[in-house]
Amino acid sequence: MTKSPRKAWKEAIEAYSKELRLPMIRHHLEEQIQEANQRDISYEEFLAQLLEKECDARHESARYNRIRRAEFTHKKYLEDLCIEYLPEDAQKKFKLLKTLDFIREGRNLILAGNPGTGKSHIATGLGLKACQEGYKVWFTSVPLLVNRIKECRSEQTLRAFQNRFEKYDLVIADEMGYISFDKEGSELLFTHLSLRAGRKSTIITTNLSFERWGEIFQDPVMTAAMIDRLTHQSYIVNMNGNSYRMKETKEWLQNQELA
Repeated sequence: MTKSPRKAWKEAIEAYSKELRLPMIRHHLEEQIQEANQRDISYEEFLAQLLEKECDARHESARYNRIRRAEFTHKKYLEDLCIEYLPEDAQKKFKLLKTLDFIREGRNLILAGNPGTGKSHIATGLGLKACQEGYKVWFTSVPLLVNRIKECRSEQTLRAFQNRFEKYDLVIADEMGYISFDKEGSELLFTHLSLRAGRKSTIITTNLSFERWGEIFQDPVMTAAMIDRLTHQSYIVNMNGNSYRMKETKEWLQNQELA
């Protein structure tokens, strides 16, 4: 039986879309044809709607891959924060931070304060928002970053790691201050964070005031240089306050009692 011209064209479209790797066009072709016939839409609208589905799918896939490659340890979104639980300085600057202007400006963000006040949640939430808006992000803790650099140096892959590290739009270095470093680790961390200074953004979370950073690096000269390099034209948020986690826990317990 001879194929109808319409069926032949449909099969051709499916074949071309497969070869060109346009799976959404292939997947939605039949329903778009039916809708076009029912609504009597123009050829231009028909084509635009098919291409829109392909673009939407690719954008969603790209967002998913950016988040996956960022290596977040937890998914903590800004929308999940109770703003009134945050320290006063964080409440004042939260709206500004959400704009992600600091990434566009290539400026650092330092969240410094006592444990449990929402530093990691804010940092992760900003990182996830950055991924959703098209930025290339990497999340790591400072101790893991130092170990990673040491491993790359011993495996002679340090240059490749440095090239990747420099190109991230945003690096989140969590938990500065929980572990002190030897001289080698301090120098490597300083060198790598310096690669990004003034060009790309880094978020640092720390439970220590700058006066106590000497406890981490154990070298007054390097400590002073590190603070100067990281804080130059940076956004600094004072995260000292009551424990955000404790407030969440109390609220959860109250809800359990009411249930």
